[in-house]
Amino acid sequence: MDSVLHLLGIARKAGRVEVGEEPVGAAARARQAKLILVAGDAAENSVRRAGHFAQAGQTPWLRVPYSKAELGGAVGRSSCAMLALTDIGLASALAGRLTAAGGEDGRALAEQLAGKAEKALQRQKEQRRHEKNLQKGKKKPWAAPPKPAPEPTVKPAAPAPRIMPKGRLTIHKKTP
Repeated sequence: MDSVLHLLGIARKAGRVEVGEEPVGAAARARQAKLILVAGDAAENSVRRAGHFAQAGQTPWLRVPYSKAELGGAVGRSSCAMLALTDIGLASALAGRLTAAGGEDGRALAEQLAGKAEKALQRQKEQRRHEKNLQKGKKKPWAAPPKPAPEPTVKPAAPAPRIMPKGRLTIHKKTP
């Protein structure tokens, strides 16, 4: 089996792929899609829509040399004209494998996605270190000193009863 299709199967099992026009469009608009793939034998209307989704979500897209049946088989469907990867690491690995398989036009895209994947990995490592420090009770040395507790405020007294012109006594209550 081709390594690109195998990687798509792994992405599907990990829940990092959206399959079909509507899910791909929703993921792109939500800026969750990291790479949109279109089958080589997809209709021109599907290719045009993928381009619009990519533009709306500022997401790169590629037309891959696989048929709809091959893409569909990789993601557990009978056919698939369009799909989106929602994990930057998987998108980077897939773009790298596509360029290694002979897609010269995707080399710049693969380098761009690899840079984004490296930054995402760095953020994840920093987040894990931060969570470990919080568990251990460590504080940052440059953190601002704690603010003093605010002084308690005194509630104003209830308003005095007002006497109405006809001699009736009315008390206005405050609603909490």
